Amino acid sequence: MKVKYELIDTCGKARLGKLHTNYGVFDTPMFMPVGTQATVKTLSPEELKEMHSAVILANTYHLWLRPGEDVVAAAGGLHKFMNYDGPILTDSGGYQVFSLAKNKKKDIVEEGVYFKSHLDGKKLFLTPELSIQIQNKLDSDIAMSFDECPAASASYDYLKNSVERTLRWAKRGKAVHQNKRQSLFGIVQGGAYEDLRKYSAQETVKLDFDGYSIGGVANDGEAKEDMYAAIDYSIPYLPEDKPRYLMGVGEPVDLIEGVIRGIDMFDCVLPTRIARHGNAFTRNGKINIKNAKFKLDFTPIEQDCDCYACKNYTKAYIRHLIVSNETFGARLLSIHNIRFLIKEMEELREAIKQKNLLEYRKEFLKNYLGDKYDKNFKEKL
Repeated sequence: MKVKYELIDTCGKARLGKLHTNYGVFDTPMFMPVGTQATVKTLSPEELKEMHSAVILANTYHLWLRPGEDVVAAAGGLHKFMNYDGPILTDSGGYQVFSLAKNKKKDIVEEGVYFKSHLDGKKLFLTPELSIQIQNKLDSDIAMSFDECPAASASYDYLKNSVERTLRWAKRGKAVHQNKRQSLFGIVQGGAYEDLRKYSAQETVKLDFDGYSIGGVANDGEAKEDMYAAIDYSIPYLPEDKPRYLMGVGEPVDLIEGVIRGIDMFDCVLPTRIARHGNAFTRNGKINIKNAKFKLDFTPIEQDCDCYACKNYTKAYIRHLIVSNETFGARLLSIHNIRFLIKEMEELREAIKQKNLLEYRKEFLKNYLGDKYDKNFKEKL
């Protein structure tokens, strides 16, 4: 079946809802761990379930190159291939493709995008139609339209043309979408320009997708203010009865700001990426477990955390693993970081229910930002 969004309650613009999927009903707002190559790095599906993960992501570009969509289809689709019995979202591959397209004027054409494989340098060509056809074979629960991902520094004129191209590509992709159980989301672009975001949102909604994403906010170089503005400029034109997804955002502060502005779904590679470098989210900000001060710290990463890592291991032991380059250290930090963000979303849902979201935000920021906290933070957004 197609995913369905059910609005339960609101607190200002923030929404408490339920996402009905082929694999059950899940609460929103939610954070979605990223499993780029059909696996969330170092973690098993069982561990993700234990962390109360719901939707997870896989990457169309990477799975197209290796092992290939036909291999995944022969296995019975992504769920059987990776043994995950929860909802899966596949991105379009656009972000990776555009980062690999060296000459933007030459490589990005109306038909699609030319680029070189990061694996063997082979020249490839990805079109909106092919992206959707690959995702149909992967058999994810949610597929994403193929959009252009312009750089944050792109000019107004470039962004305007890019929005138009993204709309044309959205129509082309939707026209070839054949998987009846798979939902298809449209993507709103337009940089930090209010008129472009409004136009992109309105025109994308006219195409009647199953959900809507706000893109172009997690490319390299965007200022926080531009990210928040892009959300504010887009949200008023998105339907209330369909899910809203902010792509590629996973900083704890940004999750709160997105929820307050009306976002239902988030994803990001950040929790596992920083884990591999020895970093952990805590209520008092990020910590680097490699710091010498943790060598004799026999307490958990966070005292009140209910994750497997915190219930069973100390900072001193995890530090030893990380500095010894033992994979188990990255696994434990990944478990903690993903659970931290999922737990944050649980708390945000409760704050919406209790109508004290702004109070929750203030308390969280005070603890997380510490000396960097500015009591006028809200007024500066």
